[in-house]
Amino acid sequence: MHWQVDEDDVDQYVLPDDVVDLQFAIDCKTLPVDHAYPLSMAIQRALPWFAEDEVAALHLIHGADSGNGWERPEGADDLIYLSRRTKLTLRLPAQRVDEALLLCGQTLDVEGSLIAVGGATRRQLSVTTSLYSRHTVVAPGEDEDAFLRRTIGEMRAMGLRFGKALCGKEHRLGIPGGALITRSLLIADLKFDDAVTLQQRGVGAKAYKKLGCGLFIAHKTV
Repeated sequence: MHWQVDEDDVDQYVLPDDVVDLQFAIDCKTLPVDHAYPLSMAIQRALPWFAEDEVAALHLIHGADSGNGWERPEGADDLIYLSRRTKLTLRLPAQRVDEALLLCGQTLDVEGSLIAVGGATRRQLSVTTSLYSRHTVVAPGEDEDAFLRRTIGEMRAMGLRFGKALCGKEHRLGIPGGALITRSLLIADLKFDDAVTLQQRGVGAKAYKKLGCGLFIAHKTV
């Protein structure tokens, strides 16, 4: 599958800057594969407002998918090995950036894995026609078709225009007392302004976005 974006259209589009990604340099050798909940709790201890902010969201940390014959582990108890290029990224309303910079210089304890947080860089959202969410929460008892219908309905209710929606395999994220079931989700043929809106708002409950769910990034391989 391949399609092309007109570069003139990208140049003419004015990207709003009211929501941004704040990327922190980190020093951390390993993290549990299933780190969504403990990392979110560590951030909330450092930034108490993070849990209640409607926009604030966490990008989960991912090591390399493959390299020199090594494949990223999938087991909840496995560890992912991080390079020095790995970043900790928060999606935030622009007015929260200065408050979030308080993370710089702190050390986050994620189930015994220590993340030393360094300096931060502010990044704008992507101007693109295709977006990808690694984790979007599946409601109890939902099969793939029901998940797609509900999620598409939520995006249509936002007024978003898109041509394709494709979900991927299931994953489990551990939370106290159980697990969240998630699926990856690709949304394509978006208008630029709708792609930005989807990045700003995501899908699903506010609490899930603190765990890295319902959060969209550019799908660079499409």
